Amino acid sequence: MAYDLIKRGIDLTAAVMILLLGWWVFILIWLLIRRESPGPGIFAQRRIGQHGRVFICYKFRTMRVGTPEQGTHLMTASAVTRMGRWLRRTKCDELPQVWNILRNEISLVGPRPCLPVQTELIAAREARGVLSIKPGITGLAQINGIDMRDPDVLAEWDARYLETRSLLVDLKILMATVLGGGQGDRLRA
Repeated sequence: MAYDLIKRGIDLTAAVMILLLGWWVFILIWLLIRRESPGPGIFAQRRIGQHGRVFICYKFRTMRVGTPEQGTHLMTASAVTRMGRWLRRTKCDELPQVWNILRNEISLVGPRPCLPVQTELIAAREARGVLSIKPGITGLAQINGIDMRDPDVLAEWDARYLETRSLLVDLKILMATVLGGGQGDRLRA
């Protein structure tokens, strides 16, 4: 219980600091996305959260408008905009998720939220108890190069996080992410 309260406090503090110090970055990125390609600058997508509840996840748009809703590992590189490649590489596409943190839908660290259509992954996570915790912007699987390509392997890594999670583990995952660990879901060749 203490872990959850402290973690929530850290999440809220980080989200507020990002908004206060980086509001101008949000505007700049939004303008650059809108300048490069038609469509919204912020992308809203249904994701699976804690206890299997669906929530709307916000990200800066990295894909062309009209790209089918499916796992990134099923997309080709041609679906990603030029600005989107930079956003994904620097992980800046995740910045709007501070809104999800403020709404208590996700945490800084936890299993990455999946799409409702990724039923194999949802079932694998449910079988391992992973859906009992809040998803995160980054996680143990991501810093170890595990993406959503193999649902069972990802669910195993998520379960490993569930068993070992602590403030120290979360800090190590955050530091590894900031230092470039994990590149998210790899696009299909």
